[in-house]
Amino acid sequence: MEDVRDELPRPAAVDYEPTGIEAVDRVLAEVTAVVDAPVGEHVQVFERAHEQLRRALDAQPDPAGDDRDV
Repeated sequence: MEDVRDELPRPAAVDYEPTGIEAVDRVLAEVTAVVDAPVGEHVQVFERAHEQLRRALDAQPDPAGDDRDV
C-alpha cells in the first residue's frame, strides 16, 4: 500500500535575504532547510534557532564598533 504522504505536495524552498551577520545567517539557513526535514524534527530546529538568535542578541557589541559579526 502506498503511503499517503508520498502524494502530498512538497513545500517550496524558502528564500531569505542574508543579514550580513554570520551567526544570524547560519540560523536562517538552518530554519529554511527545515522544509526538507521530517515534521517531527521541526520543533528541535526551531528551539535551537531561538536559542542561537537569543545568544546573538545578547552578545556584546564589538569594541571596534562593528557589531555585524555577532
